[in-house]
Amino acid sequence: MKAAKKGFKWGILVAVALLAGVATVFALNFPGMSGVEKVKAVNGTVAIPLAKVSDGSAHFYRYTDGGKEIKFFVVKGSDGQIHTAFDACDVCFRDKKGYVQDGDSMLCKNCGKKFQTNRIGPHAIGGCNPSYLPAASDGRNVIVKASDLQQGVRYF
Repeated sequence: MKAAKKGFKWGILVAVALLAGVATVFALNFPGMSGVEKVKAVNGTVAIPLAKVSDGSAHFYRYTDGGKEIKFFVVKGSDGQIHTAFDACDVCFRDKKGYVQDGDSMLCKNCGKKFQTNRIGPHAIGGCNPSYLPAASDGRNVIVKASDLQQGVRYF
């Protein structure tokens, strides 16, 4: 009788572990569920709705080019501007850890340095700064050229 109870408990444990594994796989493959959303270019550009990225939180994306994933993020700074960067830096990119948001800053997950979101842009280059990704806005969307994304392939 005790062996049957023990077997039953192990069966439940295995079932729960399998269920958790399946849920994780699904979460990582559905847009928005993993925290990183897949995007595709249409007519040479990626368009991300401004309404989706105007909450002050960093939104992470991945674009696939020739089988290579290129990761980037979009965040609205406290200055009211949209800031875009590759999820990599010139120094730590080889470790492939990227950034995480820490309040009004982006934190390098490799070296721990913080960078204010308002300073992310074409003039913040070198060191562990998030590698700048040019983008524009058409009033409704953040527009990123596929050719600019392709320039970041070296980081990934």
